[in-house]
Amino acid sequence: MTDLVRQAVVFEPGDPPREGRMAFLDPGGDATVTVVEEHGGELRVLEARATRVPVADAVAVLARARSDAGADPAARFWGAVALVALQLVARGRILPGVSAGDFDSWRAGPFDAADVQRIRELADAMPATARSVPLEDRAVQSGTSRPTAAESLQGDGHGAGEVRLRDAESLVRAFLDAVADAMPRSPGAVRATGTSAFAAVKPVKVPRLRAWTDEVSAGLDSGVRLSLRLEADNLEQAEFRAVVQLHSLADPSLVVDAADLWAGTDPGFGPRARIDATLAIRRAARAWARLERLLDSAVPDELTLSGEDVEDLLAGAAERLGAAGVELHWPRELVRGLSARAVVGERDSAPSDLPSFLGGHHLTSFDWQLALGGERLTAAEMDRLAEAHRPVVRLRDQWVLIEPDLARKARQRDLKPLSGLDALGAALTGTVEVDGEQVPIEPSAWLRELRDRLSEPEEITVPAGLDARLRDYQLQGLRWLARMTSLGLGACLADDMGLGKTITLIALHLHRGGGPTLVVCPASLLGNWEREISRFAPGVPVRRFHGNSRTLADEGFVLTTYGTMRMDAARLAEHPWGLLVADEAQHVKNPSSGTAKALREIPAAARVALTGTPVENNLAELWAILDWTTPGLLGSLGRFRSRWAKPVESGDSVAAERLARLVGPFLLRRRKSDPGIAPELPPKTETDRPVALTTEQAGLYEAVVRESMRQIESAQGMARRGLIVKLLTGLKQICNHPAHYLHEAAPRLTGRSGKLELLDELVDTIVAEDGAVLVFTQYVAMARLLDRHLTDRGVATQFLHGGTSVPKREEMVRRFQEGAAPVFLLSLKAAGTGLNLTRADHVIHYDRWWNPAVEDQATDRAYRIGQDKPVQVHRLIAEGTIEDRIAEMLAAKRSLADAVLAGGDAAFTELTDAELAALVELR
Repeated sequence: MTDLVRQAVVFEPGDPPREGRMAFLDPGGDATVTVVEEHGGELRVLEARATRVPVADAVAVLARARSDAGADPAARFWGAVALVALQLVARGRILPGVSAGDFDSWRAGPFDAADVQRIRELADAMPATARSVPLEDRAVQSGTSRPTAAESLQGDGHGAGEVRLRDAESLVRAFLDAVADAMPRSPGAVRATGTSAFAAVKPVKVPRLRAWTDEVSAGLDSGVRLSLRLEADNLEQAEFRAVVQLHSLADPSLVVDAADLWAGTDPGFGPRARIDATLAIRRAARAWARLERLLDSAVPDELTLSGEDVEDLLAGAAERLGAAGVELHWPRELVRGLSARAVVGERDSAPSDLPSFLGGHHLTSFDWQLALGGERLTAAEMDRLAEAHRPVVRLRDQWVLIEPDLARKARQRDLKPLSGLDALGAALTGTVEVDGEQVPIEPSAWLRELRDRLSEPEEITVPAGLDARLRDYQLQGLRWLARMTSLGLGACLADDMGLGKTITLIALHLHRGGGPTLVVCPASLLGNWEREISRFAPGVPVRRFHGNSRTLADEGFVLTTYGTMRMDAARLAEHPWGLLVADEAQHVKNPSSGTAKALREIPAAARVALTGTPVENNLAELWAILDWTTPGLLGSLGRFRSRWAKPVESGDSVAAERLARLVGPFLLRRRKSDPGIAPELPPKTETDRPVALTTEQAGLYEAVVRESMRQIESAQGMARRGLIVKLLTGLKQICNHPAHYLHEAAPRLTGRSGKLELLDELVDTIVAEDGAVLVFTQYVAMARLLDRHLTDRGVATQFLHGGTSVPKREEMVRRFQEGAAPVFLLSLKAAGTGLNLTRADHVIHYDRWWNPAVEDQATDRAYRIGQDKPVQVHRLIAEGTIEDRIAEMLAAKRSLADAVLAGGDAAFTELTDAELAALVELR
């Protein structure tokens, strides 16, 4: 639908209004409409092709068209009107009505003066193409004018047959009604109207309700608006009068008291002014029932208010009246500058032992502090507020209006104390949760100083025992880690793969000095850690806690795998560790897994997580990592989801900014593309390489889609989800090679797959240029087929998968780096992390993983520190298939950068049948 906004669009009113449609004048449309068009300075009637879209479905697209430079001016105009319509609905400016055809409907209104002015401005700005309104579907000849057709257009008295463009303001108002009629159809509409008719989407005939709706909406288009002027008779006793004022919508400068209007002493209002005023008061009484007493008076001019009435206004009635278009004007002598803020740590001194404080062994004061005009109240003044029993109090020689909520805060100023980590989190984000609500806080001076210390890296030099030169960004990372661990806080170093996280951690161990360091990593990285420690910190003891020989040490490094750690967590927990490191920490992103639980059981003076992908699928993974490094920072998982994950994933930019402030000091994220990070890295070129399916592949593809969709359409629940996953897997296998999908034991491979043909071309070129290539696939079976195929063609290959032993992996890496084989076939899951394969100057992704972060990790086996050749990345994509559509999605996901990414195949199991069919259709 997004492409439709490139065409002119007109609005077709309907009865009821929600039946209205937007007619996009689309040459490829499936409908024919008769419209009015300007031609040579004259108007003419002609037929045009169009695509009709219900107003409710078109609103979101039109609203986005406002800022789309490529959209037609008519689409941009209706987008502006749609925004106004949505704002009116959000403000509750809608009223029930009965349409000309006796159907239930909602109308936009009541309008205040600003609304009326905005509607008129929009009408004045309406382009002619936006009101070339389609005529009724009658026999109208192209280029001619017919009286029957012209009846639906505006005439000017010059003859019934003359064609005129539709009145702009009436069209704008009709569109506002259409949006208002379509949006609020929910159970809430039943409560608002007392009848289910106004909640139903399907039109309901309700002629019996016309009198009631006429009364409800009477004065909707009148020229009168109501406001209340509050006058104080006795401030000490909180006695007020609400004086009724009436405003002319036609002339906003014309304001009159109701008493003068009834006395007839103020001209300028029309003959219906008293009726309109009475109806306006009746509508206002729905927002605040106390106004009903005005209707009992012969002249509804003023109302005596008690202290309880004033408190009621301050407690929410004033807001409800404002939403209903009724303004309140408070006495000038009454000050409303009272405010409250939550203060953290003011009554405490700075802790002498920061690690103990941040570890949760001490609590921090947390209380409400009130201010008047920005100046803090004294304790005595706070007491005076707390003791006040009326909504006004005398403070600093002036009368101050007290909202009930502020009075409550003065009485209950002491809040539940915060832990040290919660206090620091509040200082970082500027907010804290109180009774389920986020409130802004002000940290004390020492807490601000602690917050600022986190952004000031430790001023240290490279440790003497490090036999290497740290790059500037690596030294920066070392200083940051040193600062965080010295404060007793954990940290997550989330640099891109290949930027030297290992050497930075080795330097941190040397800097800290005391206590052994336990490194937990995937089995494939044991050898890499051992080599790196021996190379960069010669003389530092290093041993493996793995296999049959499991011994611990009181100094140096101890290396173990996640699997061994899980089995021997109790023994490891008894050892005093100075530093605990989780490498490739995304392996414990599931906090309920046995591995993650075992890792949490091991105490240490400091914890550091290393990962190139702190978020692969969702923000809960970020919580899992940071809750291990710094327990309690983000609260419980349930609280994190409600406070942070759901708002951020819903597009709440304010929540995203607060979360970034909270986790920023605890997570250091650098990318290869960042200025100054790795200027010595050569360029990387990424190319999507589309390939056509062979006839065999296309036939298989269409047959699988047809049969699977038939089964999916009749399935539900888990059975349906399972069928969708099976379909997606089958289609990806067909795109790879028919033999892959058919599980052929000894297949003929050549000439049956477009991808295989392109792979041969790429490999031949790479080998001829004395290059080397990594070929990734998510399927071990496909990798075996490629291994056999390339070997038969005389190309030397190696194949690494999840079943490859640790010694064998290390040997294969060494042989590839030494040039023993130009092609390294790798299973994406088994080899996507932890390997240093910088001999490769090409990376081929034979099939696509749904998560671009995983593909980037795999690419980083070649594109990392130590690579001195340009790297070319080739992604093979079967044209016209699901891979084509997924490629577009992956491009969008890649731009999210550490935000929420779709969760693999499971993300597609919730699609409707129509959406799924569009996704997998062979085009």
